[in-house]
Amino acid sequence: MKAMRLLISAVLSIFMVTVGLAQQTNDDRMNRDIEVAENVLATLIKQQFSKERNFLAIEVDGNYQAGYGITFTIPTDFTVPIIFSDPGDMMIYNSGSNGGQFQVSNPNNEDVIIGQNPSNNNASGKDTEKLQDRASKKRRLDMDSVRESYHTRVLDAAKTFLADYSDLLTAVPTGEKIMITNQGAQQRMYNLRIFGAQKRTLLSAEAQKSDLVAYKQGKLTRPQLLAKIKLTNTQTVDEVEPDLELLSSIFNRLYRADLSKTYFTEDNIYYEHLKNFGVIFYMQTFSTNGQQGYDRYDMPTVGLSNIDLDTRNKKVTELYPKFEQELKENILEYGKTVKSLKDDESLIFQARITRCPECGIPASLELNIKATVLKDLAAGKIDKTTALSKIIVKKGANQ
Repeated sequence: MKAMRLLISAVLSIFMVTVGLAQQTNDDRMNRDIEVAENVLATLIKQQFSKERNFLAIEVDGNYQAGYGITFTIPTDFTVPIIFSDPGDMMIYNSGSNGGQFQVSNPNNEDVIIGQNPSNNNASGKDTEKLQDRASKKRRLDMDSVRESYHTRVLDAAKTFLADYSDLLTAVPTGEKIMITNQGAQQRMYNLRIFGAQKRTLLSAEAQKSDLVAYKQGKLTRPQLLAKIKLTNTQTVDEVEPDLELLSSIFNRLYRADLSKTYFTEDNIYYEHLKNFGVIFYMQTFSTNGQQGYDRYDMPTVGLSNIDLDTRNKKVTELYPKFEQELKENILEYGKTVKSLKDDESLIFQARITRCPECGIPASLELNIKATVLKDLAAGKIDKTTALSKIIVKKGANQ
């Protein structure tokens, strides 16, 4: 009997080691595939801009979340003026014995003389302004048209990647998704909205892995696959919505250090409303309120002070699942006050998680719920448990 127990124990040990090695191999394969795919996607985007591609620095960041799939984050559209600016198109003043000339030069060497000043070699202020204005008009771009062209090209590159190169991601299960978006690159932008910054555009292309596999197997034609790819191309809404301002104010108060029981915020929680998409609220969370000396910490939300790093990290790890669950419940509780979203639009919270590289917690957390779910909850058509199950959770890579 004892020998049998030893044999079973040995078999279980071998099984566990085998499973562990298989999981490590799968993780390594996933990471390798993502690295390669990042490079492919960046190259496809560059190829959309013929002359400019050698000057573009396209940074693509891929992240896998089990149960959801892979999200590739691409740069913001605020790179557009750089991409489409013409570095060789400049105004030059040439002086000579018979006076001076203003000349516009462009990369095609099409130099155009746009004015000539009197022979005193010094253009009058009035003439200079006129000539400079004419030069400026020649170089002026219709940025709305340029940005629209940029967005179209990026989405074309995303569709090409999904259709032709997503099979490089061999470790993604068929029940998951592959998404390309500039959403994750924009958290820094919410601080600018109060200063009247230009509108930004949300871009995304999302496909089910099962559809991509079906296309590769010949079960879907290319037009059929492209029709199944979910595209988003929408701009921020400028109008101030009182209900969204109110929700921002509520969460600003809920997550101050004196009221929160988990992580807290120090900066205001800002939002941006995207037309026909929804609203995104941005949070930066903290766990420690200052550092006492070089290795002592205070954690105000849990009443701890003058603790060492190990104690701090252990508590941060312990608080993460509580923070996630509490944020979900707060979204349901107070999200019911939002009236300005359409049924098919989303209420999204993106939180950057407190720094703790040794804690094994994600760097970011995104919670997404449809407005129709919040309305059904408020009307009593569904209960809280059902509503919680409809929140889509996306976590960033572990720190």
